[in-house]
Amino acid sequence: MNLIDRIRGQFADSVAAKQAAMAAMAAPIAAAAEAMTATLRAGGKIMACGNGGSAADAQHFAAELLNRFEMERAPLAAVALTTDTSTLTSIANDYHYDLVFAKQVLALGRPGDVLLAISTSGNSPNVLAAMQAAQSKGVRVVALTGKEGGKMATALKPDDLHLCVPADRTARIQEVHLLVLHCLCDGIDTLLPGETT
Repeated sequence: MNLIDRIRGQFADSVAAKQAAMAAMAAPIAAAAEAMTATLRAGGKIMACGNGGSAADAQHFAAELLNRFEMERAPLAAVALTTDTSTLTSIANDYHYDLVFAKQVLALGRPGDVLLAISTSGNSPNVLAAMQAAQSKGVRVVALTGKEGGKMATALKPDDLHLCVPADRTARIQEVHLLVLHCLCDGIDTLLPGETT
């Protein structure tokens, strides 16, 4: 197979993954957008975390809310727990890397807030620890995963939400994750009428 055929194959696989995700995930994404909007309306915040590409997604999502997505509106309360290198490295050094997000959730989380926990495998120990910390603080979890959700799927409480991409390849899961985040941003903007600046 030549390079152009491989590239066309990547595009075709991505389209197929997104179509499968649309069928399986539209309703859960809508529920997550409604939950996040309710949190923001009540004066709460959305925290986001993940590792590697998922850390970049957490930062991207927080930026879209705090600044703006596609329409002019008031800034929304969102924070990525992946950005403060002094906090991350001090926790990892003094305690354990598994706690880099959990300790931040324990410090910053308030009942009624939302934690967006992102992991393509659903098995990231520090994201799992953040979920447990959130649940202990009355913070609702929205888990964004892939494959079959991994350990995160079994750690969810009844009030939590699971957005699981029905794909196995990490690249395809990450591509759908970005689309899901944009759907969440659009949903929040749509559900917050009268909040424009």
